[in-house]
Amino acid sequence: MEAFASRDFRRYQLARVAAILGAEAQAVAVAWQVYSITHRAIDLGYTGLALFLPGLIFLLPAGHVADRFDRRRVILTCYSLQMLCTGALVWLALNNTQNILAIYAVLFFIGTGRAFSGPASSALIPHLVPETHFVNAVTWGGAIFQLANITGPALGGLLFTFPLTHFVPGSRLEGAGIVYCFTLATLVWYLAMVSTLRVRLGRMEHRDISLKVMLAGFQYVRRSQLLLGSFSLDLFVVLLGGATALMPIFAHEILHQGPRGLGMLRAAPAVGAVTMSLIMARFPMRRRAGQWLFVCVSIFGAFTVVFGVSRSLWLSLVSLAIAGAADTISVIIRGSLLQLSTPPGMRGRVSAVNSLFVGASNELGEFESGLTAQWWGAVRATVIGGIGSLVVAGVWTALFPDLRKADELTAESLRDQVPDAKEILAGL
Repeated sequence: MEAFASRDFRRYQLARVAAILGAEAQAVAVAWQVYSITHRAIDLGYTGLALFLPGLIFLLPAGHVADRFDRRRVILTCYSLQMLCTGALVWLALNNTQNILAIYAVLFFIGTGRAFSGPASSALIPHLVPETHFVNAVTWGGAIFQLANITGPALGGLLFTFPLTHFVPGSRLEGAGIVYCFTLATLVWYLAMVSTLRVRLGRMEHRDISLKVMLAGFQYVRRSQLLLGSFSLDLFVVLLGGATALMPIFAHEILHQGPRGLGMLRAAPAVGAVTMSLIMARFPMRRRAGQWLFVCVSIFGAFTVVFGVSRSLWLSLVSLAIAGAADTISVIIRGSLLQLSTPPGMRGRVSAVNSLFVGASNELGEFESGLTAQWWGAVRATVIGGIGSLVVAGVWTALFPDLRKADELTAESLRDQVPDAKEILAGL
């Protein structure tokens, strides 16, 4: 609990849990609203695309903005934009809109706010706690994210069916509109809490804007074996080993379960992740971080294979929970490597590069899972993907020895493994 001794960290996490709950609840309402208008599955895919595209379009300026301007102000501006957009969704719901293009346009601007706030938020966290408590902060942040990520969709579903008209006769607010109002309230809370943070970073990047300055994050990652290795390891392991998109097939055709079984399968990795986060908060990792990273990636791949061949619901749930727990350890290690081995003035742009890798692995991973399942079937696709994750772990151990040798998760220890950091920055 060391991280919670810091006032700013406590307030930021109180803000963050509310924002995640609101965003997850809103995602449920948007999906239901769009599908009720068009009754086409492809239109649900377009909602994700509308949110994802700004992250690609604004990748370079988002990282630069996080380093050039006060990160707290950037976050407040981005979430103010999201609050206005959510207000627009409330208005569309009140008017019972049938225009899904208007909904997509609002989602695009919400995605724009997230694209700029993501790198700024990630780069802000190391300044909220003492350096010695940073790994603990990352661990608790992961636990809070998983809990909110589980609770948010369920809360959105409950609010969507809340009979407000029974309590407020004549009210036009129902269904999606109620959920959007809840999200609006969480955003107001987020802004109020973040505005009380005492941290004031000011301008971290003092050079004039140029393409070279904006590309500095890519250059730094390319020349840092720790970061390039950890980013690319996550990309290929999730790309190959992710089985989330295929869970409906496993629930229905392999395990012969209904919607309840599907819900259990979707929740299992998060349960494992939350449990492991709590364990690591109590017993933090001290040494051999690089070795543990590769061990956990291997465990993730191995239990993905077990899930693929399982014909028992309980074995499948245990496999997914263990895979989720292993993935959580690797996420904590990678997050610590990202922030602690990167100079403060570069964290925004490097975080933006990481966002690209994470976004690509998640989005392309679902596409890859669907494509290979179409070719080979869900079981073979999942087993081959898990084996692929194991192969990647072995190959990356040889390709990135500096990552394998990473020891203590401290800035001093990690930056010793990037001895040319000043030269890298000077050459940008």
